[in-house]
Amino acid sequence: MSEEVGAPMSPVSAAGGHVPFLHKELCDRDSVPAKCKWPAAPSPPVPDNPQLQSRASLDSIIGEGCRIQVIIGCQVRREPLDSTERYTRWINNLTPGQLLTQVFTSHGPTVIMPTWFCSREWFCHVGKFDEGGKGVPEDLLFFYEHIRKGGGVFRVDQCLLQYRYHPQAATHSVLEGTIWNHRVRFLEDRALKHWTSFTIWNAGKQGRKLYRSLSTANQKKVAAFCDVDENKIAKGFYTYQESKERPKPQIPIQHFRDATPPFIICVKLDLTGGGFEENLATLHLKEGLDYHHFN
Repeated sequence: MSEEVGAPMSPVSAAGGHVPFLHKELCDRDSVPAKCKWPAAPSPPVPDNPQLQSRASLDSIIGEGCRIQVIIGCQVRREPLDSTERYTRWINNLTPGQLLTQVFTSHGPTVIMPTWFCSREWFCHVGKFDEGGKGVPEDLLFFYEHIRKGGGVFRVDQCLLQYRYHPQAATHSVLEGTIWNHRVRFLEDRALKHWTSFTIWNAGKQGRKLYRSLSTANQKKVAAFCDVDENKIAKGFYTYQESKERPKPQIPIQHFRDATPPFIICVKLDLTGGGFEENLATLHLKEGLDYHHFN
């Protein structure tokens, strides 16, 4: 399948003016089969794509009891090949377990939305797409609600979509701050509420931004920041200057080897030549239990 993000919308989508309107209309039509698959914009079909994903939905690997609750995606090939290389490696190489544990990252859904395939019954149960219009991350919001309602994620490990980068793609209309706020609330709801304390891995800009974005209750759970930067560690603590508390909260800064899990990791993957990943591996932690990526 060739998929051009940002291509002109079809007459159906133009009626609503937004991509999510097209998704809703397609899935509402009686002629649409029980299994719904939708692109981000019109594209010519590839015969093997829906058949492979349909077979995956019936495969015993998913399990009889939860088949209907699964979003199925596939691997993709970017066009041009050098666009969003780090994201493409991530979306194509997540392990089956990471499709659920890495749902908090800045990359968004762990299977890319133009490849999604699920039952119409489940789509309607989750609540369909937000039709708020330009600037609404409708795929992210649907994916989060899917996870909240117990949905699973499965990927067909074949490249069944050519995903073309387009500078006018609808995704570029969504403000980074909007996505950030949704991500933080989702992290608090799905992970932090189960922890009595945790460490933020990154005493730099991203780690401090996360701390400031947390609810007061979750800020109080932050036991420490940790890092590898000796200059940051030497400062000893981070002072939350914007706090109205007196005295202002001071959060210790430790070397990562001295810090106590669980961790919320605010270090981007695949950017340090493997250095960060090696440091994390030395701690012998379990992803999804001892740490979550929020990068």
